[in-house]
Amino acid sequence: MTDPGTSPRATMRLQFHAGFTLDDAIDQLDYLQGLGISHVYASPIWASRAGSTHGYDGVDPTRIDSELGGEAALLRLVSALRAREMGLVVDVVPNHLAVGGSENVYWLELLRNGRSSRLADMFDVDWQCGDPTLHNRILVPFLGEPYGDMLEQDALTLSVDEIEREFQFIYFEHVFPLRPEDQPRVLAELGLDGGEDGGLTALLETDEGKQRLDEALEAFNTHPDRAQRRHALLEDQHYRLAHWRTANDWLNWRRFFDITELGAVQVQHAWVFELTHGYLFELVERGLVDGVRIDHIDGLADPGGYCAQLRAGLDRAAQGRPLDAPTGLIPIWVEKILEGQETLPDSWPVAGTTGYDAMNVLSVIQHEPAGEAPLTALWSTLSESDAGFHDEVLAARQELMASNLAAEFDRVLQALVRCARARVESRDITPMMLRRALHALATEFDVYRAYGDADESALWNRVQDKARARLVPPDQGVLEYLVAGLSRQSFAEDELWGQARLRFAQLTAPLAAKAVEDTAGYRHAVLFSRNDVGFDAARFVDSVEAFHAFNRHTVAHWPETLLTTATHDHKRGEDVRARLAALSEFGEDAVAEFEAYRTAAQALDGGETLHPVDAWFVFQILVGAWPLELGTDDTEGLSAFAERVVNWHQKALREGKRRSHWLYPDEAYEARCRDFVNALLCSDAGQLARVRLHAFVESVAAPGALNGLVQVLLKLTMPGIPDTYQGCERWDFSLVDPDNRRPVDFERRRRQDAMPLPTLLGTWRDARIKQAMIQELLTLRNQQPELFSRGDYEALTVQGALADHVIAFRRQFEGHRLLVIAPRTTRTLLQGAPGLQIDSARWGETRVLLAEHDRGMTFTDLLGGQVVTDDIELSSLLTVMPFAVLVARAGINGAEQAVDYCEATASNEHY
Repeated sequence: MTDPGTSPRATMRLQFHAGFTLDDAIDQLDYLQGLGISHVYASPIWASRAGSTHGYDGVDPTRIDSELGGEAALLRLVSALRAREMGLVVDVVPNHLAVGGSENVYWLELLRNGRSSRLADMFDVDWQCGDPTLHNRILVPFLGEPYGDMLEQDALTLSVDEIEREFQFIYFEHVFPLRPEDQPRVLAELGLDGGEDGGLTALLETDEGKQRLDEALEAFNTHPDRAQRRHALLEDQHYRLAHWRTANDWLNWRRFFDITELGAVQVQHAWVFELTHGYLFELVERGLVDGVRIDHIDGLADPGGYCAQLRAGLDRAAQGRPLDAPTGLIPIWVEKILEGQETLPDSWPVAGTTGYDAMNVLSVIQHEPAGEAPLTALWSTLSESDAGFHDEVLAARQELMASNLAAEFDRVLQALVRCARARVESRDITPMMLRRALHALATEFDVYRAYGDADESALWNRVQDKARARLVPPDQGVLEYLVAGLSRQSFAEDELWGQARLRFAQLTAPLAAKAVEDTAGYRHAVLFSRNDVGFDAARFVDSVEAFHAFNRHTVAHWPETLLTTATHDHKRGEDVRARLAALSEFGEDAVAEFEAYRTAAQALDGGETLHPVDAWFVFQILVGAWPLELGTDDTEGLSAFAERVVNWHQKALREGKRRSHWLYPDEAYEARCRDFVNALLCSDAGQLARVRLHAFVESVAAPGALNGLVQVLLKLTMPGIPDTYQGCERWDFSLVDPDNRRPVDFERRRRQDAMPLPTLLGTWRDARIKQAMIQELLTLRNQQPELFSRGDYEALTVQGALADHVIAFRRQFEGHRLLVIAPRTTRTLLQGAPGLQIDSARWGETRVLLAEHDRGMTFTDLLGGQVVTDDIELSSLLTVMPFAVLVARAGINGAEQAVDYCEATASNEHY
């Protein structure tokens, strides 16, 4: 466990870019401090591509991005943080750098000098792939047209880099440097060799020389034989230019998922690790960084080894921190997607995950079990299939291995072929046998990757059993051979098998991400609230006991893990998911409303109807994301909302890869979908349908908003460190990126005055209640940090007819007690009640039982003010607020403690 001086109590994720710089963040620190945030959690601040809006396309990890203000701005930000006793968590991207273009000097050096470059092993290039045209060469698939066509076009030009004093080809934003040894040859091609010129450098030193060079280059680029002359030069380079469509089939270097503009970096090499992390360690040593978030840990060769190496480097750097810097261990959080019952390896020296697992467990308990059957039946009718989400994942895996990730699949296959041929006992296993067995194994591999741990036998046995059913008996023997080698049951120290294991792990991670999140997640959606990053979409609802089990595991293993409900990568905002979860309570009513909407959609389509699945998708997003302040006659607001929905749906269509595709979009169908949304939301013809849809949204809005508040309440009180994504302290009806990265109106948030929570509950639509609740609960966390960082967790027993509608638990540390009581699935409870306040009489005799050692203590609700001393009758407790946070301390009167606490929060001006 980290030192309290270093470890965050609460973080806020800020997205930095040219429009919101490090200096801009300084202006918000008073607000964040008043809200209760202890640490700014920054998106990547390292030098990235010009105009980057997210920072994950880094080009140089040895400097701070100039568009963010550079290191000088970082120093100013940290100084301002220190003045407020706050800290900084940075996002590190060790897996990849942006390639192509002209900004990554490491990539350009690799192109320039190829395998002989000092950086030859920085990027994960297969220099000996099976294609003879790529022997010791790099495929560079950045051409917009086939290579042969590009040779003729003016977009591809020979030019000179005057700074590097070298020849290069330019293609739009891309730069392709020529080999240094080719300079005399190029000069000869240009008719500038020999004589008094003395080479390129001499030409560049005089105006006359530059003019001669420009004229020669112009002649070269417009020559009738320019295609042949360009090809002759390019054919001898360390790279091979190619059309962008060749990448999925032919790429001989590893990338991030299927994004060819992001090249994988081999941080497993000590010198690459030091090159890419040295500046981070320097910033830690200078006292500027207090925590580290690691992006896509599963893309690395050895995630556990990397974490150990990073831990050691951070510890060494921390020893030299200034005396005025926070002390203690620098925490590490890893972006790790946990599938099914998978847990984070205990051996990793990290504080926990970035919180997707918490986001999932908070979502799944807010769904109504009775809603699953009618909504699933509707889905089966619309999709004309009984296939479940898992079936869609399996189909997506198979498609991706034949398309987007074909090159990655073949790289694993070639590694396995080398393994088989290296031993006489396996020499008769043919490449096609290996292909079939590998395909079956990767299809059924139901986690992101294996790590080679001793306790992974259950994983391999499960996957092998499922894969065996996909193969004929002879190939089942090949499968057993593969599993034995990949799981280290055999050939544990064999170098070829070590490479095959690495390639397999680096296939299964992107295969899982692309199949689950980016394909099946946009194909199969009984409810989109269950389709998000890190979610188990096959599970519609889970028990409250599963929620308690998750929290007990967190206390025992990862008490400092991050807890999040929204991220820069989420598919739908936290309050969109909360409202759609409430839709599960409407069951048949939701189905009826959809059918009415669908009838209207057909009329608006003029006979050209949307696919039934797309009609359901759009309906869900309209219901889930409709802004609370948006009326049916607000022309400007409806137009803006329509644009957001259209953009979301276009991305959904292309990610789903059924009725459109990123590589070959069906623009006609996309236009039909766009026209329908615009007609529904913006035209006179859509008025009647729009009014009815809005009325239904209004009926879902209150239980959805209460879900949203409960989600916040639980996140801020359960074990772990709560993270708030920028702007989500108000209602978050955002959609997938870039919609979820829109500018935040911090000024509006800063202006919020302190008001009693019960008063704000009555005006819940303006979102002040959510912001005030966050401030109240973070103040409590700051006042009693050890209760939350070290306190135990105990589920409380609930009795009564409505026990299934209650989540209740207890936190305790050295006499400090905290009881949390929250409702779930509240549609029926809210019916007839004003706003979000449940009629207390509806609770009947439902009660929460106090633990034996808590009986006789005085507990005070920090949110509503009620005082209890015995078993908690909900009809008595929840009369002011629909949930409660009860505090007490042994030997101290709870009412007096609550008065002191409320006075402290009331004096805080910065909500």
